Parts: sequence; C-alpha cells; structure tokens
Amino acid sequence: MTSTTNVTPSLRTATAVARRTAWLAAALFWTAFAILEGVHHGWLAGTLALLFLILPDLTFLVALDEAPTMAKGQLPPRAVPYYNAMHRALVPLALLAVYAAQPLVSWPWAFAALCGWLAHISYDRAFGYGLRTKEGFQRD
Repeated sequence: MTSTTNVTPSLRTATAVARRTAWLAAALFWTAFAILEGVHHGWLAGTLALLFLILPDLTFLVALDEAPTMAKGQLPPRAVPYYNAMHRALVPLALLAVYAAQPLVSWPWAFAALCGWLAHISYDRAFGYGLRTKEGFQRD
C-alpha cells in the first residue's frame, strides 16, 4: 500500500475529483430512482423518499444544546455515532440487498425510502462531507 506522503498533490487532487464525480453520478441515479418510485407508487413512496433524503441530517438535533460551544465545522461528540450510522452507505445498500433477495413481500415505499437515503449519502460525499471523527470533525 502506498502512503499518502508519496503521492503527488496533483494525483491526490485528480483522485478526489474522480471520487466526487462518481459520488455525484450515484446521487443523481438514486435521486432519479426515488422520484420514479414516488411517481409510480404514489404519495407514500414519494413522501418517504423525501423524508429519507432529509433524515440523515436530522441527527444534528441529538446534541443541539451543545452546538454553540463547538468549534466551526465540529459536530458535538454526542451526535457523532448517530451521524456516522446514518451516513454509511453500506447500511441502506445492505437493506436494499435484503429487500431484493426476499421474494415474499413487496414494499415499494421502503425501496423509495432507501433510494432517498442513498441519494443523501451520495450528495454528501460528492460535496465533500464524509464521516466524522469521535471528536466531531470531518475525516480526511
């Protein structure tokens, strides 16, 4: 494995741009899928897709009382586990796999919600927001 000290700044920048572009493409895909599910399956699917597009950022409310004492860009440490749990792409992807694998129950509204959740995570990564350290700062 190559350490980051051996990587030139231009290569690091090109890699970051490519990564963010891929996340933006994923965000647009999941947004389109959520909209299609909402249109096809009605108001409940559309509402849940919109709710799950917003829901991961509501984890900020867990420690709203501590926010004024935090440094700029820092999330209160009490909110970090909730924030990180809601911003891991593997969680909704695993739930999508379970949904796809089980043949007995069809819940299109749940699928639309998972699409909205993945769209949120993808937009965050595309715009440079990722998981947080236990102190509440952005991880590198």
